Amino acid sequence: MRVAVVVPAHNRYPVLGRALDSVFHQSSPVDQCIVVDDGSTDETEVLVRRSYPKVTYLKQQHQGVSAARNLGIERARADWVAFLDSDDYWLPCKLESQRQALAGTDYAICHTDENWIRRGRRVHPMRKHQKRGGWIYQYCLPLCAISPSTSMVRRDVLVAAGGFDETLPVCEDYDLWLRLCARYPVLYINRPLVTRYGGHNDQLSAQYWGMDRFRIAALEKMLDVPELSPKDRHGTLETLVAKLNILVGGARKRGNDFVIDTYQDRLMRYEELLFQEGAT
Repeated sequence: MRVAVVVPAHNRYPVLGRALDSVFHQSSPVDQCIVVDDGSTDETEVLVRRSYPKVTYLKQQHQGVSAARNLGIERARADWVAFLDSDDYWLPCKLESQRQALAGTDYAICHTDENWIRRGRRVHPMRKHQKRGGWIYQYCLPLCAISPSTSMVRRDVLVAAGGFDETLPVCEDYDLWLRLCARYPVLYINRPLVTRYGGHNDQLSAQYWGMDRFRIAALEKMLDVPELSPKDRHGTLETLVAKLNILVGGARKRGNDFVIDTYQDRLMRYEELLFQEGAT
């Protein structure tokens, strides 16, 4: 099983070395390591070229994490693609555990549990963040159910799905997992094999208000997916209406007429559609 890891990086020089060290210290070696430099202006290129000669280094103008990951998928020369965010790192047996678990199966997606570090301290995820395997589409609806750094996906499946949506500045992983988990079951390894860092100021999620705006866009796309089962379609509509209600309700409290004007009609339309489909 050949595996390529894709590491997107934008001005992450201080932590990128930790991520790459964790790749090259795997008990089961990666076949290709691709760093996609998304227009960094720091010492990212110097670090990679000086200290990691085995890395396939690609640089593009700043286009966002989705475009960076997609370029890595395009250049990957392996049957499987694993992702690692530049501020996270893998435990030494991560790839070996996934290879062993996938051997002899038909799974196209595999992910693992993870440790969370926030502002330098270990934290325990809430129940809503519990990871699962199998047909997990319903669990992907409220929030992102798979962390990119824990995931490994067959490259042909990623290509067929069109990769990450480059129009979404955030929640691009939420969008991808919805599209994939509507079509494929997921293999889950119930062991923390990745350490994930959060809470720092340059996280993308800290740069955008109203994150549910982007989840709403992903959910609207899912309503056009023909493979969606009636149960999953109903769940998608319920989640879409719930998120729109939260967004519009918050806008009313703040007197944000722009948000109300943008989303109120869509909320009413989807509420009516949910009622109609629930009555049939």
